[in-house]
Amino acid sequence: MGILSRVIRQANTTRTKIPHEIWILVMAAFIIAIGFGIIAPIIPQFAASFGVGMALAGAVVSVFAATRLIFAPVSGSLVDAIGSRKVYLTGLFTVAIATGFVAIAQAYWQIIVLRAIAGFGSTMFTVSAMGLIIKLSPPEIRGRASSAYASGFLFGNILGPVIGGALASLGMRIPFIIYAVTVILAACVVWWRMPSNIGAVQKGEKKLPTMRFGQAFADSAYRGTLISGFANGWSNFGARIAVVPLFCAATFSNGAAIAGIALTAFAAGNAFALQFSGKLADSIGRKPVLMAGLAINGAFTAALGFSGEVWVLLLLSALTGAGAGFLNPAQQAVLADVVGNEKSGGKVLANFQMSQDFGSILSPIAVGLTAQHFGFPAAFILCGVITAIALVYWIFARETLES
Repeated sequence: MGILSRVIRQANTTRTKIPHEIWILVMAAFIIAIGFGIIAPIIPQFAASFGVGMALAGAVVSVFAATRLIFAPVSGSLVDAIGSRKVYLTGLFTVAIATGFVAIAQAYWQIIVLRAIAGFGSTMFTVSAMGLIIKLSPPEIRGRASSAYASGFLFGNILGPVIGGALASLGMRIPFIIYAVTVILAACVVWWRMPSNIGAVQKGEKKLPTMRFGQAFADSAYRGTLISGFANGWSNFGARIAVVPLFCAATFSNGAAIAGIALTAFAAGNAFALQFSGKLADSIGRKPVLMAGLAINGAFTAALGFSGEVWVLLLLSALTGAGAGFLNPAQQAVLADVVGNEKSGGKVLANFQMSQDFGSILSPIAVGLTAQHFGFPAAFILCGVITAIALVYWIFARETLES
């Protein structure tokens, strides 16, 4: 009976098409990611150019995540109050303006303030996009829809660092202007193509009963997403963005260029896995795909600090990205399963986002200090340990895909 159910589920997954509105979000994500991929390798190095140490250079990444953490509940409330489309566009314009001003920053504290403002805008468009994807995705293709959205970001992240490397001769300020322009372009795409009456697409959303955080927290699967989300934020957002460039600069000549290539390798591995991880999560189950992602991501992240050769670094980065490519669509599908289509889960989604951002906040500082006092191998092993804890919890969490 279980085999028959999987066959039927696979057939339904293949026939169902991803809604047009989600493809608009995918296109916008691709444009945003190109710009972010350009600045990602240079954010900590730009901060370090103002004469601060590794921990404070990493704090530029942490403050962005900290603002996202603080304002995630506000973003969820705004989505319920004024609608996902307005919150999404407001968030994009906020990121664009703040990032543009980073290009003319004259002091370290100015970068901190501007990145904090950008973090507020980022959580606005992230939470609103997550809510739209959950509500607009047919249940049988939630994994595929999540993979498509993540692929938009990842393919942009593949191209972004390559473009950034080609623009290296322009210095470290021009890329921030380019990123601001790409975010404005993404906002224009959504403004133009996303129906202005998006509320009609989500008809009845405000009338749906609200899922309380306590109700979601009682579900072992939701608790699992909080833990794996924290681990994902710690390793794949915090440490990867803040510490990998510093590791490359300390280990290799021309470290900035190698850091960009390493981030591209991560994105390439991630994008490759996303091509089939969503379908697997929709057919064989969320839990096995999610656990495989944690295992792969954690093991190869722990090994990064032992990369003495460039080719080893790139291989491990690609494998680490593949692990994240298995983890994220399955994790997103679990959230959609928990919230469902019968309740409004804005605050539940915001709390998940907070757990991920909390990992992003702690990681650059903690991993940076570990690298500073005990070396880079110990720093990356710490990331592997955090991910292993999440993997152990998921052994006991429930599968949310209905048989």
